[in-house]
Amino acid sequence: MDEQGQVSGLHAAADAAGDGFDAGTLIIGHVSNSSLDHPLIHLPTVFGIDLSVTKHVFMLWVVAGLLFVTITALVRGYLRRGATAPNGAMNALEFVVEYVRDTIVRANVGSKWVLTWTPLLLTLFVFILAANAIGLVPMFEVLGLLDHYVLHTADDSFVKGLLHGGATVTGNYNVTAALASITFIAIIIAGSRAHGFVKHWTNQIPKGLPLFVYPLLIPIEILSMFVRPFALTMRLAANMTGGHVAILAILSFVFIFAQTLSSATAGIGIGMFFSVPLSTAVLGLEIIVVLVQAYVFTLLSAVFIGMAIHAHH
Repeated sequence: MDEQGQVSGLHAAADAAGDGFDAGTLIIGHVSNSSLDHPLIHLPTVFGIDLSVTKHVFMLWVVAGLLFVTITALVRGYLRRGATAPNGAMNALEFVVEYVRDTIVRANVGSKWVLTWTPLLLTLFVFILAANAIGLVPMFEVLGLLDHYVLHTADDSFVKGLLHGGATVTGNYNVTAALASITFIAIIIAGSRAHGFVKHWTNQIPKGLPLFVYPLLIPIEILSMFVRPFALTMRLAANMTGGHVAILAILSFVFIFAQTLSSATAGIGIGMFFSVPLSTAVLGLEIIVVLVQAYVFTLLSAVFIGMAIHAHH
């Protein structure tokens, strides 16, 4: 989210708080998922699980839909032209595909398995990158301003529901845990395909060690299997959430100082000389984090799959 969108949300929250500005409530509201008590789309409960569509579920659909439409249009347009070499946006897409295939996948799983695992790892990279990037776009802050001054929708409208919660789905631990679970399953499948199901599991334990070591080593090795997806889950979600929290916290100083000193001038001064310049710098760092976190998640997934395929102890 950029400064204009963030300040708009902060200002609206400051106006709404009758007894003062609450930075904590505002920050949590901007990075968390919308409540199941007020979902965007009501769906029935199945086996005790509420399937209603929340803000982050909606954003998952948005990211998936945008990627499907964009990539399909680019590839079909390229095939329709019958060009020998891609150009424009298709050239950028080809660069991403070749970079992930040659630099990330081939380097870790080997040439024999590169075509097997490139589609999965490429999908993870593109999806995470798109979800991270969309989270920086203040589309819902702009929608909030449009609704306030033009649309004037009811409190229980779909538009009002969209204004609650964060837009960065990769900041939701449920989402990153699902992505990490895909990697976890892929590791087991990769090892089983390369060595056989039984051999894959026996490869987890080094050979030739004294017998008294195995009772200690086996639980450690089993624990390490679950530590890998846990690390993927926490790293991605924490990094994507941390940047937004930092920007919102810095911008909150405008209203905190204005309220504490009972002076709008103090708030404006803090905003001009501290909050806006510093939050701009953090936002620039966030743009880099968007790319780095997609790369790191994909790279580590490729490394873990490669370790299962090339089991050496």
